[in-house]
Amino acid sequence: MAHAGFWAVALALAAVVTAVLAAAMRRGRTEAVAAVADLAIYKDQLAEIDRDFARGTIGPDEAKRLRDEVSRRVLEADRARTEGADPTTEGGLPVAVVVILGAVLLAGSIYGYWRIGAPGYPDLPLQARLAGLDAAIAARQTQAEELARLGVAIDVDADAQLRAVLAEETDLDLLRQAFAVRFSEGETHGAVLTMERLITVAGTNVTAGDHANHALALVAEAQGYVSPEAEAALRAALSLDLGSEVARYLVGEMFLQGGRFDQTFRFWRPLVENGNPSAPWVISIRERIGTVAGLAGIPYQMPAGLGPDAGDMAAAAEMTPEDRQAMIEGMVTQLSDRLATEGGDVEDWNRLIRSLAVLERLDQAQAIYDEAKIRFEGRPAELSFLRLAAVETGLNP
Repeated sequence: MAHAGFWAVALALAAVVTAVLAAAMRRGRTEAVAAVADLAIYKDQLAEIDRDFARGTIGPDEAKRLRDEVSRRVLEADRARTEGADPTTEGGLPVAVVVILGAVLLAGSIYGYWRIGAPGYPDLPLQARLAGLDAAIAARQTQAEELARLGVAIDVDADAQLRAVLAEETDLDLLRQAFAVRFSEGETHGAVLTMERLITVAGTNVTAGDHANHALALVAEAQGYVSPEAEAALRAALSLDLGSEVARYLVGEMFLQGGRFDQTFRFWRPLVENGNPSAPWVISIRERIGTVAGLAGIPYQMPAGLGPDAGDMAAAAEMTPEDRQAMIEGMVTQLSDRLATEGGDVEDWNRLIRSLAVLERLDQAQAIYDEAKIRFEGRPAELSFLRLAAVETGLNP
Protein backbone atom coordinates (compact mmCIF):
# COMPACT_ATOMS: atom_id res chain seq x y z
CA MET A 1 0.00 0.00 0.00
CA ALA A 2 1.23 3.52 -0.86
CA HIS A 3 2.35 5.67 2.06
CA ALA A 4 2.79 2.58 4.26
CA GLY A 5 4.74 4.57 6.85
CA PHE A 6 1.93 7.08 7.24
CA TRP A 7 -0.69 4.36 7.64
CA ALA A 8 1.45 2.44 10.14
CA VAL A 9 1.75 5.52 12.36
CA ALA A 10 -1.94 6.38 11.94
CA LEU A 11 -3.04 2.84 12.84
CA ALA A 12 -0.74 2.76 15.86
CA LEU A 13 -2.13 6.07 17.15
CA ALA A 14 -5.70 4.93 16.53
CA ALA A 15 -5.03 1.69 18.41
CA VAL A 16 -3.57 3.60 21.38
CA VAL A 17 -6.57 5.93 21.51
CA THR A 18 -8.96 2.98 21.27
CA ALA A 19 -7.15 1.21 24.12
CA VAL A 20 -7.38 4.30 26.33
CA LEU A 21 -11.11 4.65 25.62
CA ALA A 22 -11.67 0.95 26.28
CA ALA A 23 -9.89 1.21 29.61
CA ALA A 24 -12.04 4.18 30.53
CA MET A 25 -15.23 2.30 29.62
CA ARG A 26 -14.15 -0.72 31.68
CA ARG A 27 -13.05 1.30 34.68
CA GLY A 28 -16.55 1.62 36.06
CA ARG A 29 -17.10 -2.16 36.21
CA THR A 30 -13.71 -2.72 37.84
CA GLU A 31 -14.45 -0.15 40.53
CA ALA A 32 -17.89 -1.68 41.10
CA VAL A 33 -16.41 -5.15 41.67
CA ALA A 34 -13.88 -3.72 44.14
CA ALA A 35 -16.67 -1.90 46.00
CA VAL A 36 -18.64 -5.17 46.46
CA ALA A 37 -15.58 -6.83 48.04
CA ASP A 38 -15.10 -3.85 50.39
CA LEU A 39 -18.72 -4.06 51.53
CA ALA A 40 -18.23 -7.67 52.64
CA ILE A 41 -15.15 -6.68 54.67
CA TYR A 42 -16.94 -3.75 56.33
CA LYS A 43 -19.87 -5.98 57.34
CA ASP A 44 -17.45 -8.39 58.99
CA GLN A 45 -15.84 -5.45 60.83
CA LEU A 46 -19.23 -4.32 62.19
CA ALA A 47 -19.93 -7.85 63.45
CA GLU A 48 -16.48 -7.97 65.11
CA ILE A 49 -17.15 -4.61 66.86
CA ASP A 50 -20.42 -5.96 68.23
CA ARG A 51 -18.63 -9.09 69.57
CA ASP A 52 -15.87 -7.04 71.23
CA PHE A 53 -18.46 -4.80 72.89
CA ALA A 54 -20.38 -7.87 74.13
CA ARG A 55 -17.17 -9.34 75.62
CA GLY A 56 -16.42 -6.00 77.28
CA THR A 57 -13.08 -5.49 75.56
CA ILE A 58 -14.20 -2.06 74.32
CA GLY A 59 -16.43 0.51 75.95
CA PRO A 60 -19.65 2.11 74.63
CA ASP A 61 -17.93 5.27 73.36
CA GLU A 62 -15.20 3.34 71.53
CA ALA A 63 -17.81 0.96 70.04
CA LYS A 64 -19.88 3.92 68.77
CA ARG A 65 -16.86 5.64 67.24
CA LEU A 66 -15.81 2.46 65.43
CA ARG A 67 -19.33 1.77 64.17
CA ASP A 68 -19.59 5.34 62.81
CA GLU A 69 -16.27 5.05 60.97
CA VAL A 70 -17.08 1.67 59.44
CA SER A 71 -20.62 2.81 58.56
CA ARG A 72 -19.16 5.81 56.68
CA ARG A 73 -16.96 3.44 54.68
CA VAL A 74 -19.96 1.21 53.98
CA LEU A 75 -21.86 4.17 52.52
CA GLU A 76 -18.91 5.15 50.31
CA ALA A 77 -18.47 1.57 49.07
CA ASP A 78 -22.17 1.23 48.36
CA ARG A 79 -22.14 4.52 46.41
CA ALA A 80 -19.16 3.32 44.33
CA ARG A 81 -20.90 0.04 43.64
CA THR A 82 -24.11 1.79 42.54
CA GLU A 83 -22.32 4.29 40.26
CA GLY A 84 -20.18 1.57 38.72
CA ALA A 85 -23.31 -0.37 37.84
CA ASP A 86 -25.01 2.72 36.29
CA PRO A 87 -24.37 2.88 32.54
CA THR A 88 -24.92 6.64 32.53
CA THR A 89 -21.92 7.35 34.79
CA GLU A 90 -18.67 5.45 34.55
CA GLY A 91 -19.87 2.97 31.97
CA GLY A 92 -18.71 -0.45 33.15
CA LEU A 93 -19.51 -1.97 29.76
CA PRO A 94 -19.01 -5.67 29.13
CA VAL A 95 -15.83 -6.77 27.38
CA ALA A 96 -17.70 -7.78 24.21
CA VAL A 97 -19.34 -4.36 23.89
CA VAL A 98 -16.03 -2.58 24.46
CA VAL A 99 -14.37 -4.70 21.77
CA ILE A 100 -17.15 -4.02 19.27
CA LEU A 101 -17.10 -0.28 19.96
CA GLY A 102 -13.32 -0.21 19.64
CA ALA A 103 -13.44 -2.03 16.31
CA VAL A 104 -16.12 0.33 14.97
CA LEU A 105 -14.13 3.35 16.13
CA LEU A 106 -10.91 2.13 14.56
CA ALA A 107 -12.50 1.04 11.26
CA GLY A 108 -14.66 4.17 11.08
CA SER A 109 -11.68 6.45 11.58
CA ILE A 110 -9.70 4.74 8.83
CA TYR A 111 -12.66 4.76 6.43
CA GLY A 112 -13.51 8.40 7.15
CA TYR A 113 -9.97 9.60 6.55
CA TRP A 114 -9.66 7.48 3.42
CA ARG A 115 -12.80 9.15 1.99
CA ILE A 116 -12.35 12.79 3.03
CA GLY A 117 -8.69 13.01 4.01
CA ALA A 118 -5.59 13.38 1.88
CA PRO A 119 -3.19 10.49 2.57
CA GLY A 120 0.37 11.48 1.92
CA TYR A 121 -0.49 15.12 1.24
CA PRO A 122 2.26 17.41 2.55
CA ASP A 123 1.73 20.23 5.02
CA LEU A 124 0.69 23.47 3.33
CA PRO A 125 1.22 26.44 5.68
CA LEU A 126 -0.60 29.71 5.02
CA GLN A 127 2.45 31.54 3.72
CA ALA A 128 3.20 28.72 1.30
CA ARG A 129 -0.39 28.76 0.02
CA LEU A 130 -0.31 32.53 -0.48
CA ALA A 131 3.02 32.30 -2.26
CA GLY A 132 1.58 29.63 -4.55
CA LEU A 133 -1.45 31.80 -5.36
CA ASP A 134 0.79 34.79 -6.09
CA ALA A 135 2.91 32.67 -8.41
CA ALA A 136 -0.22 31.46 -10.22
CA ILE A 137 -1.44 35.04 -10.63
CA ALA A 138 1.92 36.10 -12.02
CA ALA A 139 1.91 33.19 -14.49
CA ARG A 140 -1.69 33.53 -15.64
CA GLN A 141 -2.65 33.70 -19.32
CA THR A 142 -2.03 36.81 -21.39
CA GLN A 143 -4.82 38.74 -23.06
CA ALA A 144 -4.16 37.03 -26.40
CA GLU A 145 -4.09 33.56 -24.83
CA GLU A 146 -7.38 34.15 -23.04
CA LEU A 147 -9.03 35.47 -26.19
CA ALA A 148 -7.84 32.36 -28.03
CA ARG A 149 -9.24 30.17 -25.28
CA LEU A 150 -12.57 31.97 -25.52
CA GLY A 151 -12.59 31.58 -29.28
CA VAL A 152 -12.56 35.34 -29.92
CA ALA A 153 -11.19 35.87 -33.40
CA ILE A 154 -9.51 39.12 -34.46
CA ASP A 155 -10.20 40.30 -38.00
CA VAL A 156 -6.66 41.05 -39.15
CA ASP A 157 -7.70 43.28 -42.07
CA ALA A 158 -10.17 45.31 -40.02
CA ASP A 159 -7.61 45.55 -37.24
CA ALA A 160 -4.98 46.94 -39.61
CA GLN A 161 -7.44 49.45 -41.08
CA LEU A 162 -8.45 50.73 -37.67
CA ARG A 163 -4.84 51.06 -36.58
CA ALA A 164 -4.12 53.09 -39.73
CA VAL A 165 -7.06 55.41 -39.03
CA LEU A 166 -6.04 55.85 -35.40
CA ALA A 167 -2.42 56.56 -36.35
CA GLU A 168 -3.55 59.78 -38.02
CA GLU A 169 -5.58 61.01 -35.03
CA THR A 170 -3.84 63.24 -32.47
CA ASP A 171 -6.77 65.01 -30.80
CA LEU A 172 -7.22 63.56 -27.30
CA ASP A 173 -10.85 64.64 -27.00
CA LEU A 174 -11.76 63.02 -30.30
CA LEU A 175 -9.96 59.83 -29.26
CA ARG A 176 -11.84 59.75 -25.97
CA GLN A 177 -15.13 60.23 -27.81
CA ALA A 178 -14.23 57.48 -30.26
CA PHE A 179 -13.43 55.17 -27.38
CA ALA A 180 -16.77 55.87 -25.70
CA VAL A 181 -18.68 55.16 -28.91
CA ARG A 182 -16.84 51.91 -29.66
CA PHE A 183 -17.11 50.65 -26.09
CA SER A 184 -20.82 51.44 -25.84
CA GLU A 185 -21.45 49.62 -29.13
CA GLY A 186 -19.64 46.52 -27.89
CA GLU A 187 -16.61 46.96 -30.14
CA THR A 188 -14.29 46.08 -27.32
CA HIS A 189 -11.24 45.33 -29.45
CA GLY A 190 -11.62 48.64 -31.25
CA ALA A 191 -11.99 50.36 -27.89
CA VAL A 192 -8.74 48.74 -26.72
CA LEU A 193 -6.87 49.96 -29.84
CA THR A 194 -8.34 53.43 -29.40
CA MET A 195 -7.12 53.67 -25.83
CA GLU A 196 -3.68 52.41 -26.82
CA ARG A 197 -3.44 55.22 -29.39
CA LEU A 198 -4.79 57.77 -26.91
CA ILE A 199 -2.20 56.84 -24.29
CA THR A 200 0.59 57.07 -26.87
CA VAL A 201 -0.55 60.51 -28.04
CA ALA A 202 -1.18 61.82 -24.52
CA GLY A 203 2.31 61.02 -23.29
CA THR A 204 2.83 62.75 -19.95
CA ASN A 205 -0.67 64.24 -20.18
CA VAL A 206 -2.34 60.83 -19.82
CA THR A 207 -4.77 60.61 -16.92
CA ALA A 208 -5.63 57.91 -14.44
CA GLY A 209 -9.03 57.70 -16.10
CA ASP A 210 -7.41 56.95 -19.45
CA HIS A 211 -5.46 54.03 -18.01
CA ALA A 212 -8.55 52.81 -16.13
CA ASN A 213 -10.62 52.91 -19.33
CA HIS A 214 -7.87 51.01 -21.13
CA ALA A 215 -8.05 48.30 -18.47
CA LEU A 216 -11.84 48.35 -18.59
CA ALA A 217 -11.80 47.75 -22.35
CA LEU A 218 -9.30 44.90 -21.99
CA VAL A 219 -11.43 43.25 -19.28
CA ALA A 220 -14.59 43.64 -21.38
CA GLU A 221 -12.83 42.17 -24.42
CA ALA A 222 -11.75 39.15 -22.35
CA GLN A 223 -15.29 38.75 -21.00
CA GLY A 224 -14.42 39.69 -17.43
CA TYR A 225 -10.94 38.21 -17.22
CA VAL A 226 -8.29 40.59 -15.80
CA SER A 227 -5.18 39.80 -17.84
CA PRO A 228 -1.57 40.88 -17.14
CA GLU A 229 -2.04 43.62 -19.75
CA ALA A 230 -5.10 44.90 -17.90
CA GLU A 231 -3.16 44.71 -14.64
CA ALA A 232 -0.41 46.89 -16.12
CA ALA A 233 -3.00 49.48 -17.11
CA LEU A 234 -4.52 49.36 -13.64
CA ARG A 235 -1.15 49.85 -11.98
CA ALA A 236 -0.55 52.86 -14.21
CA ALA A 237 -3.93 54.29 -13.22
CA LEU A 238 -3.30 53.81 -9.51
CA SER A 239 0.18 55.32 -9.79
CA LEU A 240 -1.51 58.54 -10.92
CA ASP A 241 -4.55 58.33 -8.65
CA LEU A 242 -4.54 55.81 -5.83
CA GLY A 243 -8.22 56.55 -5.21
CA SER A 244 -9.40 55.62 -8.72
CA GLU A 245 -12.54 53.64 -7.96
CA VAL A 246 -12.73 51.77 -11.26
CA ALA A 247 -9.07 50.77 -10.99
CA ARG A 248 -9.44 49.62 -7.38
CA TYR A 249 -12.53 47.64 -8.30
CA LEU A 250 -10.83 45.84 -11.18
CA VAL A 251 -7.68 45.14 -9.15
CA GLY A 252 -9.95 43.51 -6.59
CA GLU A 253 -11.51 41.44 -9.36
CA MET A 254 -8.04 40.34 -10.46
CA PHE A 255 -7.16 39.11 -6.98
CA LEU A 256 -10.59 37.50 -6.65
CA GLN A 257 -9.95 35.49 -9.83
CA GLY A 258 -6.56 34.45 -8.43
CA GLY A 259 -7.89 33.32 -5.03
CA ARG A 260 -6.27 36.14 -3.04
CA PHE A 261 -9.46 37.07 -1.23
CA ASP A 262 -7.55 38.99 1.42
CA GLN A 263 -6.17 41.36 -1.21
CA THR A 264 -9.59 41.73 -2.82
CA PHE A 265 -11.02 42.74 0.54
CA ARG A 266 -8.19 45.25 1.04
CA PHE A 267 -8.94 46.98 -2.26
CA TRP A 268 -12.73 46.81 -1.98
CA ARG A 269 -13.39 47.78 1.62
CA PRO A 270 -12.60 51.51 1.14
CA LEU A 271 -15.01 51.59 -1.82
CA VAL A 272 -17.80 50.00 0.20
CA GLU A 273 -17.41 52.42 3.09
CA ASN A 274 -16.27 55.63 1.37
CA GLY A 275 -16.87 55.22 -2.37
CA ASN A 276 -19.56 56.83 -4.48
CA PRO A 277 -22.70 55.02 -3.26
CA SER A 278 -24.44 55.36 -6.63
CA ALA A 279 -21.52 54.00 -8.66
CA PRO A 280 -22.33 50.61 -10.22
CA TRP A 281 -19.02 49.10 -9.14
CA VAL A 282 -19.68 50.06 -5.51
CA ILE A 283 -23.10 48.42 -5.67
CA SER A 284 -21.55 45.29 -7.18
CA ILE A 285 -18.94 45.19 -4.42
CA ARG A 286 -21.53 45.60 -1.66
CA GLU A 287 -23.34 42.53 -2.91
CA ARG A 288 -20.17 40.41 -2.56
CA ILE A 289 -17.99 41.98 0.14
CA GLY A 290 -19.42 39.75 2.86
CA THR A 291 -18.61 36.58 0.92
CA VAL A 292 -15.13 37.86 0.07
CA ALA A 293 -14.43 38.67 3.73
CA GLY A 294 -15.59 35.20 4.76
CA LEU A 295 -13.34 33.52 2.19
CA ALA A 296 -10.44 35.63 3.43
CA GLY A 297 -11.17 34.65 7.05
CA ILE A 298 -11.79 38.28 7.99
CA PRO A 299 -14.69 39.12 10.35
CA TYR A 300 -16.57 41.96 8.70
CA GLN A 301 -19.96 43.56 9.04
CA MET A 302 -21.05 46.18 6.57
CA PRO A 303 -21.58 49.56 8.26
CA ALA A 304 -25.16 50.44 9.11
CA GLY A 305 -27.10 52.06 6.32
CA LEU A 306 -25.21 50.39 3.47
CA GLY A 307 -27.42 47.31 3.20
CA PRO A 308 -30.72 45.86 4.44
CA ASP A 309 -31.25 46.21 8.17
CA ALA A 310 -32.07 43.44 10.62
CA GLY A 311 -35.79 44.13 10.36
CA ASP A 312 -35.76 43.71 6.59
CA MET A 313 -33.85 40.45 6.87
CA ALA A 314 -36.19 39.10 9.56
CA ALA A 315 -39.27 40.02 7.53
CA ALA A 316 -37.87 38.34 4.43
CA ALA A 317 -36.99 35.20 6.39
CA GLU A 318 -40.58 34.83 7.62
CA MET A 319 -42.09 35.05 4.13
CA THR A 320 -43.48 32.03 2.37
CA PRO A 321 -42.11 31.32 -1.13
CA GLU A 322 -45.39 32.60 -2.60
CA ASP A 323 -45.21 35.84 -0.60
CA ARG A 324 -41.57 36.35 -1.55
CA GLN A 325 -42.38 35.79 -5.24
CA ALA A 326 -45.25 38.28 -5.01
CA MET A 327 -42.98 40.81 -3.32
CA ILE A 328 -40.38 40.48 -6.09
CA GLU A 329 -43.07 40.80 -8.77
CA GLY A 330 -44.36 43.97 -7.11
CA MET A 331 -40.91 45.47 -6.77
CA VAL A 332 -40.09 44.69 -10.41
CA THR A 333 -43.32 46.26 -11.66
CA GLN A 334 -42.80 49.33 -9.51
CA LEU A 335 -39.18 49.74 -10.59
CA SER A 336 -40.06 49.20 -14.26
CA ASP A 337 -42.77 51.84 -14.12
CA ARG A 338 -40.46 54.34 -12.43
CA LEU A 339 -37.69 53.83 -14.99
CA ALA A 340 -40.16 54.21 -17.85
CA THR A 341 -41.57 57.48 -16.51
CA GLU A 342 -38.77 59.10 -14.51
CA GLY A 343 -35.59 57.30 -15.58
CA GLY A 344 -32.98 56.24 -13.05
CA ASP A 345 -29.34 55.50 -12.29
CA VAL A 346 -27.46 52.60 -13.79
CA GLU A 347 -27.87 50.56 -10.59
CA ASP A 348 -31.66 50.73 -11.04
CA TRP A 349 -31.37 49.33 -14.56
CA ASN A 350 -28.93 46.70 -13.32
CA ARG A 351 -31.30 45.69 -10.54
CA LEU A 352 -34.26 45.48 -12.92
CA ILE A 353 -32.35 43.29 -15.39
CA ARG A 354 -31.26 40.88 -12.66
CA SER A 355 -34.71 40.79 -11.04
CA LEU A 356 -36.37 39.92 -14.35
CA ALA A 357 -33.81 37.14 -14.83
CA VAL A 358 -34.67 35.76 -11.36
CA LEU A 359 -38.31 35.71 -12.43
CA GLU A 360 -37.24 33.88 -15.63
CA ARG A 361 -38.63 36.68 -17.80
CA LEU A 362 -35.57 36.70 -20.03
CA ASP A 363 -37.24 38.26 -23.08
CA GLN A 364 -38.28 41.26 -21.02
CA ALA A 365 -34.85 41.41 -19.38
CA GLN A 366 -33.23 41.47 -22.84
CA ALA A 367 -35.51 44.33 -23.91
CA ILE A 368 -34.65 46.30 -20.77
CA TYR A 369 -30.94 45.71 -21.34
CA ASP A 370 -31.18 46.88 -24.95
CA GLU A 371 -32.98 50.02 -23.80
CA ALA A 372 -30.39 50.62 -21.07
CA LYS A 373 -27.57 50.50 -23.63
CA ILE A 374 -29.26 53.37 -25.47
CA ARG A 375 -29.83 55.31 -22.24
CA PHE A 376 -26.17 55.10 -21.21
CA GLU A 377 -24.59 55.50 -24.62
CA GLY A 378 -21.20 57.18 -24.36
CA ARG A 379 -20.68 56.16 -20.71
CA PRO A 380 -18.28 53.18 -20.84
CA ALA A 381 -18.11 52.45 -17.11
CA GLU A 382 -21.89 52.15 -16.76
CA LEU A 383 -22.17 50.13 -19.96
CA SER A 384 -19.51 47.73 -18.72
CA PHE A 385 -21.51 46.85 -15.61
CA LEU A 386 -24.72 46.53 -17.55
CA ARG A 387 -22.89 44.17 -19.89
CA LEU A 388 -21.70 42.16 -16.89
CA ALA A 389 -25.29 41.83 -15.68
CA ALA A 390 -26.34 40.65 -19.14
CA VAL A 391 -23.59 38.04 -19.34
CA GLU A 392 -24.23 36.71 -15.84
CA THR A 393 -27.99 36.40 -16.44
CA GLY A 394 -27.68 34.67 -19.81
CA LEU A 395 -28.72 37.56 -22.05
CA ASN A 396 -27.24 38.55 -25.39
CA PRO A 397 -24.75 41.33 -24.56
